[in-house]
Amino acid sequence: MINPGSVVFENVRKSFGAFTAVPDLSLRIEPGTLVTLLGPSGCGKTTTLRMLAGLEHPTSGRILIGNKDVTMLPANERDVSMVFQSYALFPHMTSLDNVAYGLESSGLKRGEARERAEEGLKLVGLGGMGHRLPAELSGGQQQRVAVARALVLEPQVLLLDEPLSNLDARLRRRVRTEIRELQQRLGFTAVYVTHDQDEALAVSDQIIVMKDGGIAQQGAPRDLYDAPASAFIADFMGEANVVDCNVLSVDAGQALIDIAGLRHRLPAGKAAQGAAQLAIRPNAIDLSPDGATTGFSGNIIHSAYLGDHVEYEVDTGSTKLFVVDASADEPLPVSTRVRIGLRDRGIAIIG
Repeated sequence: MINPGSVVFENVRKSFGAFTAVPDLSLRIEPGTLVTLLGPSGCGKTTTLRMLAGLEHPTSGRILIGNKDVTMLPANERDVSMVFQSYALFPHMTSLDNVAYGLESSGLKRGEARERAEEGLKLVGLGGMGHRLPAELSGGQQQRVAVARALVLEPQVLLLDEPLSNLDARLRRRVRTEIRELQQRLGFTAVYVTHDQDEALAVSDQIIVMKDGGIAQQGAPRDLYDAPASAFIADFMGEANVVDCNVLSVDAGQALIDIAGLRHRLPAGKAAQGAAQLAIRPNAIDLSPDGATTGFSGNIIHSAYLGDHVEYEVDTGSTKLFVVDASADEPLPVSTRVRIGLRDRGIAIIG
């Protein structure tokens, strides 16, 4: 029976000699949620996960799992299980033996361990495949064996370190869906590390975007995508055009902005009147013939047809905009003059 636990970091610092990987990290993860640590290489997400697993110890601060202080406990005394990027399956053991291994090592009788291992394989959709060796399984099936091996230990927290990085794009989509559905069905707490924004958006209750060992922004996937707090978040959580604008007024939570003569209303967030920056998603831009009366002018300098959408680069004179048009049947030719308008969603004031 899985008993999901909370995770708390209190002013955690981790240094390696003169280098500080995590300067001062405080966060809380609620029981039964899947939270993703997302960020570029070197941002501190893997170090954070390793401290939670007990593979590294903080230089200072506290870590609690299920309200228990585990800061200095070794990995084998923490109620967590980890799914590694490399799967770490024993090649000479069957899938059933791989899943049962941790149970038997913890002192469970062989018969009961194998019975629970069978149930674990059924949970991940591999019932009846316990006799197969890892080499006889696909990459996605091997990953599910690794998940089953971690889950049968009934941890308070399941840790997943770049679990899909060895799979091809199509298989990644399928397995991430399976992991998310399993987490929601069983209700375990999961901490998931990835550098893939699409993966984070697809599986998470909450995303913690890390930068330089700290939290750049934390929130639900849609909140981070629709209301990025900075240019870094806007660009990291999917592509964004960052342009200058002027906030003309703020009233009842709505801001009226001016961008190159185009006026537009949008949620104000924390914006105040005056100069600001605007993050515009590529699919939030409308292109119209140059004779249109609204919008501001631009010139198409690049056009690419990609099957289900067309990508443009548009030069406005002051900046270049990346535009994605999902409705165009035929690409507009290079050198076409267009008018640029904004849609209601996919635009946020960031500073």
